[in-house]
Amino acid sequence: MTSCTDLDTTEGVLMKQFIVDDSFWQIFPMAQLGVVVATGLKTPHELSHEDKAAIHSLLVHANLKAETWIEDPQISKNSVIAVWREAYQKFKTKKGARASIENLLKRVSKGNPIGDITPLVDIYNACSLRYALPFGAEDVDSFVGNLVLTITDGGDEFDPLGEGSDPTLPGELAYLDDTGAVCRCLNWRDGQRTAITDTTRNAFIVTECVDPKRTQEMAEALCQLATLIEKHLGGTIYTQTCISSEKRSCILAE
Repeated sequence: MTSCTDLDTTEGVLMKQFIVDDSFWQIFPMAQLGVVVATGLKTPHELSHEDKAAIHSLLVHANLKAETWIEDPQISKNSVIAVWREAYQKFKTKKGARASIENLLKRVSKGNPIGDITPLVDIYNACSLRYALPFGAEDVDSFVGNLVLTITDGGDEFDPLGEGSDPTLPGELAYLDDTGAVCRCLNWRDGQRTAITDTTRNAFIVTECVDPKRTQEMAEALCQLATLIEKHLGGTIYTQTCISSEKRSCILAE
């Protein structure tokens, strides 16, 4: 079982990295990001019936917990969403882009609970709903070069799930690798090229926290995520860490 402290199983050789660029810290100097890199994950067809049932139960209960974060019927008035509305005013976004946690809580508020997708996604969605924090994940093996969170010059290739090409905008905050955009508008939308699938073995999972008052909750959520991955997906936690202005990168893979 991993602890909530930093975990890095590398030995200092040349590795693929996740780097948070200076341009991010200029906008959000007090922000933190929680990162888990999990390797050797079981695919859905390799999971036991018991693990599948447990993950489903986690998601059901997380949907119920999410309702407690919604005190105002106007979703943007809730404190856990208002902080993201404010954050999204600080960089260029595509019209209508919202933080992923707003999209989840909005569905819950309308009586449309988040359902099963694939086990890893269900686990991080459960953590997202329980803690009212945005979580996202990508297939590490699909990255080309390092992964960088940065303000873009625009024009980075991006193919959203189920849609045609939609390049980044100048001044947008996005996750990029050497091929193009991985996730647009900070945590709004993932691309098809790096998405978690039923064949994913190695995953990068991230949560962002722009509210300094909630960094301890973020750390707890990250620890919960790592524990659930080990317990139900049989994975090894290769990296578990918090990124801040004092520690701006971590290892993704050899």
